Amino acid sequence: MNPSAHCYAMAEAFEGRYLAAYRCPAGKLTIGMGHTGVDVKPGMTITNAEADRLLRVDMQSAALSVSKLVRVPLSQNMFDALCDFAFNLGRAALAGSTLLRKLNDGDYSGAAAEFAKWNKAHVNGVLVELDGLTKRRHAEAELFKAAA
Repeated sequence: MNPSAHCYAMAEAFEGRYLAAYRCPAGKLTIGMGHTGVDVKPGMTITNAEADRLLRVDMQSAALSVSKLVRVPLSQNMFDALCDFAFNLGRAALAGSTLLRKLNDGDYSGAAAEFAKWNKAHVNGVLVELDGLTKRRHAEAELFKAAA
């Protein structure tokens, strides 16, 4: 499966579009629509086209992770929700999650309920609930539960 246009739009809606590098609430140097990594440098700027390219590359990486980790059938909506989750939190978070364990056990409703637990980030060394993450996890869970 591949992420749908809806998946990309969801990521952009939650990440925003930033053509100059900034620090996200968790302190990570970020650019574009949630792109992080060693290639992001302070003072860096990119074009809209580069922001789009980075999102495509990052989302395809998330999709590959989802495809490798999930062992049960998924609807497009489920796949998109999981791609956004893995894009935002990383492969390791999904790989070690109760969400994935429940999903691979065939407990789709139990997996959907797990999204809400991932609404915290370390801010200044303290784990805090972030409103933006709460909204994002809710949107992912609703998409995951929606009929395809």
